[in-house]
Amino acid sequence: MQAKLKITDLLHPRPTPSGIDVLCKLQHFAIITYAFDPARFDGVMPSRFKLDTVLIDDCEKALISVVPFIDVDFTSAVFPFPKFKMGQTNYRIYIEDTHTNEKCVWFLGTTLDSWTRVIPHNVWNLPWYSGNVMFDCVQAENGTYTKYIMETKASWAPAKVKLFETPTNELSLQGFPDNETGLAFLTHPLRGYYHRRDGKLGTYHVWHKQLDVAPARLAEANFGLLKRLGLVTLEEQQYPHSVLLEPMNEFTIYLPPKILDTVV
Repeated sequence: MQAKLKITDLLHPRPTPSGIDVLCKLQHFAIITYAFDPARFDGVMPSRFKLDTVLIDDCEKALISVVPFIDVDFTSAVFPFPKFKMGQTNYRIYIEDTHTNEKCVWFLGTTLDSWTRVIPHNVWNLPWYSGNVMFDCVQAENGTYTKYIMETKASWAPAKVKLFETPTNELSLQGFPDNETGLAFLTHPLRGYYHRRDGKLGTYHVWHKQLDVAPARLAEANFGLLKRLGLVTLEEQQYPHSVLLEPMNEFTIYLPPKILDTVV
C-alpha cells in the first residue's frame, strides 16, 4: 500500500526563522510506534484527512507514535532569549492531507513538564497538558542506551516506558517496501494538524535535518492515553511496530500555529 520513499527527496533547506519561531534540541528522543485497527479512529478527523495506512499480515493498519524527549536549550530561533529545559511527550497519528497529498500527522496532544505550557495551552488553545516527566537514561561509551526509562505522572496522559538497545538490534519496519521508506514515513512528517481545545482546526510546521535514529527494543510500556482512547490496549502496547532512538537532534518550530477552515 505504501509507495517507496527516499529521505533525500523530502529534505530541503531550513526556512529562515522569524518572529517568535523557536529552536530546540531534543535529548533522549524516541519514536515508539504501534499499528492499530483504523476503525478505532473513525470519525475523529475532518474529511479532508485520511489515515495513512500500511498492510501488515494482509490487514490494513494505521500507525500511531508516542514521542518522548527532553527539550534542551529551548529558545528563540531569532533573538537572544533565556533557554529552557523540560520533559515532553507527543502523541501523533500518521495521516495524509487529501488536498495536498502531503504525508503529515494528526496531533493528539502533548504533556509538558514546564510552566511555559500555559502559553500554548491558553493563548493558542493547543492540546498541551501538564505532566511531571522523569527520565532515567544510561548510555554506553558508544552512545547506545543500556537503560532508558521515561515516566510521566499526569491526569491527561500518564505514561511509563522502558527501552534498551542491544548490539544485535536490526531495523525491521513492517508494512513498508523497504526500511528507507519506513524511516521517511515515521521520522520526517514536518506538518501536523489537530483539534484545538475550542474545536477549531489547527496546524503547525517544524523543520529538522535527517534524523539519525537507531532501532531499539521495548521492555515495558503503559501509555494511559492510548488505552483511554481505545486505540491500543495495554496488552497490545507491549508489542510495538517499531522503536527508534536518537540521543540528540535539533528542531526548528515555526510559530504561532495557524487556524484553518476545515473546508479549505
